[in-house]
Amino acid sequence: MSNISELTKGLWKENPVLRLLLGMCPALAVTTAVEYAVGMGLSATFVLLSSNVVVASLRNIIPAKTRLPCFIVIIATFVTIVDLVLNGFAHDIHKSLGIFIPLIVVNCVILGRAEAFASKRPVFDSFLDGLGMGLGFTLALVALASVREILGNGTWLGMSLTGGEFTPVLLFVLPPGAFISLGFLLAGMNVIEKRRQANG
Repeated sequence: MSNISELTKGLWKENPVLRLLLGMCPALAVTTAVEYAVGMGLSATFVLLSSNVVVASLRNIIPAKTRLPCFIVIIATFVTIVDLVLNGFAHDIHKSLGIFIPLIVVNCVILGRAEAFASKRPVFDSFLDGLGMGLGFTLALVALASVREILGNGTWLGMSLTGGEFTPVLLFVLPPGAFISLGFLLAGMNVIEKRRQANG
């Protein structure tokens, strides 16, 4: 697989949220506003990228029998860094994301990429995979949050888009709105993919 394909597969073909349906807990919980989605997405991207590089670097040293605990320790180290940096420099976002920052440790996207990819591939390939998957995760969260924030509040990144002419649909900022929005995004992805395959 070429470097470009390795980088871009997470954006569409293997998007963690919209194609593989991984990382659903933060995807549904923190997407009430685009700001929170960006914060979570970039945090997960940093952890994914860093842990992929370290796991790939140590893949010949880590014993096979203890690989999962080792991966979790590596991932937890980077999650702790993210948690402390967000708390120090972006306290409002840290407060809004709450428990979902520490839960990055057990995010199946990150642990899955460490186990299925980084532990078997060279460092540069793992770097590209981590970056692509992280950006794909971030884009999916931003797309979901955009739908929910626009329809639920009439805003995008806190800026009013409707000028008071639109009555927000409160459902979209509530948990059922997350499932409804995700369902429509998944349906849209499937329609686009079927048309793309039909056109060859």
